[in-house]
Amino acid sequence: MRGVAVNALIMLSAGVAVWPSSSSLAQQPAGAAQSLSATERRMAETGLVDIAAVEPSITVELVYATADNFVGEVLYEDITRAFLHPEAADALVRAQRLLISRRSGARLVVYDAARPMSVQARMRRKVAGTAKQMYVSNPANGGGLHNYGLAVDVSIIGPDGKPLGMGTPFDHLGNESHIDREEQLVAVGVITEEERRNRLLLREVMREAGFRPLRTEWWHFNFRTRAEAIRNYRVID
Repeated sequence: MRGVAVNALIMLSAGVAVWPSSSSLAQQPAGAAQSLSATERRMAETGLVDIAAVEPSITVELVYATADNFVGEVLYEDITRAFLHPEAADALVRAQRLLISRRSGARLVVYDAARPMSVQARMRRKVAGTAKQMYVSNPANGGGLHNYGLAVDVSIIGPDGKPLGMGTPFDHLGNESHIDREEQLVAVGVITEEERRNRLLLREVMREAGFRPLRTEWWHFNFRTRAEAIRNYRVID
C-alpha cells in the first residue's frame, strides 16, 4: 500500500498513542514541505499525513477553506490540504479501493478532515444558541473526532467528474441529512431512491474500511470513538 505503515509509526506507551518523532514531512512529494502553511506544517510535524500525498486518486475539496459552508465564511484561512491520522488515512485508502472495485470510474471526494481545535471553537461560537448547535461538537467537552484527525467528511464523484446525488448538499444540517430516516425521506419524495442507494454505497465502503457513520450527517465518518480519541490520541491545537 502507498499509505503509511502504521505499525511502524505508532507505538503505545502506557495506553496512550505516541505519535512519530520524525517529521511526516518526509512523506510529502518533493518540494511539498516548502509549500505548507504554518498550520499545515504544524499538523504534519505532529504526525498527521496529507491525504493527497498518501493517495492522489482521492479528490480533496476543503469546504471550510471557502465561504461556501453552513457558517458562510472562510474558517480555514491557511489550510488547503486534507490531513488525517495515519491510521485513518490508511483506512480511507482502503475505502477508495473498495469503491473503485464496485463502481467503475467513481472515487471519493474529501470535504473536511483534520480540524484544529481553534477552528472548532470558532465554529461553535458561530452556532451557539441556534438549532445548528447540536451538530457542532463543543471544545469544552473535548471536541469531536475531526479535532484528532480521526474523522472525515466524504462523498462520491462519478465517472463524469460530478458528485453523485445524495439528496442534500454537504453541510446541510437538518433531518434530510439523517441516515436513519432515509426510507421515510424516499417515501415522501424528499430524496430519491437513487440518492438513497448512493448513500448506502458510501456507507458500505467506508464501514468495510473501518469507519463508523454518524446518524445525523450522511457525509461524516469516524475512525475511532470519541472516548478512544480522548484517551489515546493527541488533539490538534
